[in-house]
Amino acid sequence: MPTGTLLLIDDEGPLRQAIARMLELEGYTVLQAPDARRGLETLQQHADEVLVILSDVKLPDGFGLDLLPRYQAKAPLAEVILLTAFGTITDGVQAMKQGAFDYLTKGDSDDQLVVVVDRAVEKAQLQRRVAELEKKVGTQYSFESMIGHAPALEQAKRTARQVAQTDATVLLEGPTGAGKELFAQAIHYGSPRRSKPFVALNCSAFPKDLLESELFGYKKGAFTGAQADKKGLLEEASGGTLFLDEIGELDVMLQAKLLRVLETQEFTKIGDTRPTRVNVRVVAATNRNLRQEAEQGHFRADLYYRLSVVVVAVPPLSARRSDVPLLTRFFLLHFAAKLRRRPLELTPEALQALENYPWPGNVRELKNVLERASILTPPDQPLTVDDLPVELQLAALNNPRPDAPPPDERNLRSAEKQHIQRVLLEEHGNKTETARVLGIALTTLYRKIQDYGL
Repeated sequence: MPTGTLLLIDDEGPLRQAIARMLELEGYTVLQAPDARRGLETLQQHADEVLVILSDVKLPDGFGLDLLPRYQAKAPLAEVILLTAFGTITDGVQAMKQGAFDYLTKGDSDDQLVVVVDRAVEKAQLQRRVAELEKKVGTQYSFESMIGHAPALEQAKRTARQVAQTDATVLLEGPTGAGKELFAQAIHYGSPRRSKPFVALNCSAFPKDLLESELFGYKKGAFTGAQADKKGLLEEASGGTLFLDEIGELDVMLQAKLLRVLETQEFTKIGDTRPTRVNVRVVAATNRNLRQEAEQGHFRADLYYRLSVVVVAVPPLSARRSDVPLLTRFFLLHFAAKLRRRPLELTPEALQALENYPWPGNVRELKNVLERASILTPPDQPLTVDDLPVELQLAALNNPRPDAPPPDERNLRSAEKQHIQRVLLEEHGNKTETARVLGIALTTLYRKIQDYGL
């Protein structure tokens, strides 16, 4: 049985109550109002609940077609059904053009009214689910959801947030793994295009011929195997945003075709003779110095200047070391939820090792390290330096915590232990190589490992 709240506005009391009773028997909650003023007041109070508004066209203080925009302004996700005693085709057409769900004549069968209300409720519920999903996705990919407050990150967010409200082409520059796609998504979901598609393409993931068909599409019979027309990603993204990752890998011929799209919003599919028009915003990303490549002739200079209307420098993790603890906490909570266990705790030494490491793989590398640690570290034990990869253990050895007692370099045993540990880590645990580098017998190394608890 359908459920939901309806608002019925009609100045004929007995008829209004009869319709309300009928709809209540169908499972609906029906709010009633005898005129436009009280109807709008009720709608204002219950805008989040009302799914469908049933309004008489001729009310004592207003005309239904004039009131329609006011209903829609107060409850944009609700559907409006207009009721009239003397319906005309002209009024019905006008009502539908203005966004009414339907236009019914009073006195029609009750069954017809119920069917129309049911359909209107279904549409309103669907619209609410879509709106909730868009809000959830928009929040997930918003600038506010980006973790960290380092000055370099805040500067990048400020620039990206400003350009998001425009249709300007954006070039995201930064190393691999720094989060360029997150910035592209935030720009899209922070723009007026947020309700349209966000389509991503990695230009380095396809060979030239396949990349052309993926990007521009083709007509049936354009080449062997083209059994039907295929939309390209440019067409799929029309109305929204196309994110071109690793744009520096784009073939020179495709660079020319992309330049035409940016200048005219038109392109020609493979095997077609007529241009296809689109309305698409392009956000590109690169880990190269495209300006330098353009100057050296390795990338089209005209395309570079067209792409770099606004350049956003996405900082590497090494430029935002202060964000490492926040990111670490976030990823540990994320993987704990995924693995259905309590979040790992870190020892101070482990956190120090994470902060000291230069992170050549950026945020992506940090995420991978913490996922591995979350899987392999027993849930009842803290995450220690020994649970981290060799590279991070070396960072911990070379950069001890400021409050940690310094090793006594005058003590031969302490110095020898630290030296053997460092060589073991550098040789990735290979004891034969470690013994060779140290210039000692393998049996001697095993004995010292046991003595020092390594």
